Amino acid sequence: MLLAGDIGGTKTILALFAREEGPGRLFAEATFPSGQFGSLEEIVGQFLAAHPAEVEGACFGVAGPVMGQRAEITNLPWVIDTAVLRDRLAGAPVALINDLEAVAQAVPHLKPEHLATLNPGEPAPAGTIAVIAPGTGLGEAFLTWDHGRYRAHPSEGGHASFAPTTAAEVDLLQYLLEQHHHVSYERVCSGLGIPNIYGYFRDRVFKRETPEVATQLALASDPTPVIVSGALNPASPCPVCSATLDCFLGILGSEIGNLALKMLATGGVYLGGGIPPRLLTQLRGGRVLEAMRNKGRFRELMERVPVHVILNPKAALLGAAAYALMD
Repeated sequence: MLLAGDIGGTKTILALFAREEGPGRLFAEATFPSGQFGSLEEIVGQFLAAHPAEVEGACFGVAGPVMGQRAEITNLPWVIDTAVLRDRLAGAPVALINDLEAVAQAVPHLKPEHLATLNPGEPAPAGTIAVIAPGTGLGEAFLTWDHGRYRAHPSEGGHASFAPTTAAEVDLLQYLLEQHHHVSYERVCSGLGIPNIYGYFRDRVFKRETPEVATQLALASDPTPVIVSGALNPASPCPVCSATLDCFLGILGSEIGNLALKMLATGGVYLGGGIPPRLLTQLRGGRVLEAMRNKGRFRELMERVPVHVILNPKAALLGAAAYALMD
């Protein structure tokens, strides 16, 4: 058996896969509240006690930077060390990869029902594939063809400097530079970024708030769902929220195009993260693809790049298993 894990600050998901059957079939799975455990080894021990198995290898996708054989989890006081995990698994090889690298590694194994296509494009055989994932933050990764298979590579592209493409986005950047020394794409293209865009439209453009939305925001621990719901309210959409969501979609589309150009992603761009599946109707509305294609002389190339949304919520787990199978 192979042990795969998707390790986050809120929850940890572990699963067992049979090596000979590949990452498509899951034999056992369990979810644990990460904060209630002192270490990943403790969770692994509890999982294997409930699901005894001879583990021949393991891979964990972790929500945090991986440096060599160690990783620290964002929002958790854990340090994950492969040497400690190998001891817990009787010497079985253990790999740690970034969680978005795990999502990217899952892409070649996704089935058609795991995807929603925004643009079928013209995928090039063995072409580079890009992955962009707006969730709480903004993750980016890519895959290259390597000796008959795709291999995923991590990046920190979400922290690259935000480049506005419209007058409103220029003003948004100036607004945020008054609060931050550096404005990355993550500050405007993620769950953390949506409230920043809302603040700009509230303070600089509309100079007011919808009272009902203001009340909900004052009570919410996470303002992003409130803002999105306000924009999508069919009876009475909030103007500030609507402008925020439209701006977010334009920025997302522009960064999809940026990533496609930088990676020359002729194999396609895949959208992961928690936000895209919740905004499928809006993603299909044309705003995102038009912003993506707005690349001057490279517009025709952008039109040929396939764009898909990943619908499988277990993509990171699947990718971790696929990575363990590779090596």
